[in-house]
Amino acid sequence: MSTTSKIKIIAISLAGTAALLANTVFAETRITYKSAKSTSSYYQMGVQIAEAMKAGSDGEIIVTVEESQGSVQNVMEAKARGGDYVFTTPPVLVKLAQGGKAMFEGKGDPKFDDIRALFPIPSLTMHFVMSDKSGVSDFADMEGKTILLGKGSFGATEGEKYLKLFGLEGKVNLAEVELSNAVSALKNGQIDGFVTAGSWPAPNVIEAAASTGVKVISLNDEQVTLSKRSKLVIPAGTYAGQDADITTTSLPVAAFTTTAMSDDAAYALTKTFWEGKESMGAGAAWWNGVDQGLMANITGKIHPGAVKYYKEAGFELTADQM
Repeated sequence: MSTTSKIKIIAISLAGTAALLANTVFAETRITYKSAKSTSSYYQMGVQIAEAMKAGSDGEIIVTVEESQGSVQNVMEAKARGGDYVFTTPPVLVKLAQGGKAMFEGKGDPKFDDIRALFPIPSLTMHFVMSDKSGVSDFADMEGKTILLGKGSFGATEGEKYLKLFGLEGKVNLAEVELSNAVSALKNGQIDGFVTAGSWPAPNVIEAAASTGVKVISLNDEQVTLSKRSKLVIPAGTYAGQDADITTTSLPVAAFTTTAMSDDAAYALTKTFWEGKESMGAGAAWWNGVDQGLMANITGKIHPGAVKYYKEAGFELTADQM
């Protein structure tokens, strides 16, 4: 073989390798997923989603989880981020941002109108947890008891609202204890119960049920209506000693992006999420509460790429979502 022929073969080989590398680079989708504080269950969910995306796409979807100070910050950053940005927030906050209302008053931006949903994630679920020793079986029984609400969280604010709505304002003793100490405070009798909000099953409720014995209070239909939140049923057997379903309320949460994301990327993310959900549920039970029924809680528009997947998979979408 001549030297010239060898050079031609090497050149062709290099060109082929370069083309292969180029295809690999363009096939890879890199996403920044902004969730919550690193100590929260929602940050943990973000890590699980990142792992599921990598596994489900054979490494073509790479997700970097970014810590956040909360849902409002996540929404605010949507106006400055690019097509690789995915964030979590309750759908109601997107609606408020787009209307320039509440915490977004005076902070409106046309780019908020470009926010689009991808898929639901576990809802913020209210838990009113009472020790078995307290003898409390409904809200009326809480009168005179010592309750821990915590401070500054959605659960604390929502818990305080419910006490007012259900006629318990000023009739319960509010403990000055951090929510992180709720289980130990319950064990030593410092409190009779605590209020927490998060995905279910909630780790602190699991611990309390297993170590102390608790009853998670159910809301009746009238109380659910008064709360103006979504009804959610926690199945019997979720927590130790729980032999009946728990009716409570929740604040839906979803993963969002903007129209800056390509349809192909949104389609791939959504498809990989739903196809990997069963596997995620085997590792963390809170994913088992995510099903097609939660799609109704997405009140805004869904990204066209995600809509394509939902139509293929036979999901029912509303006109407002498309």
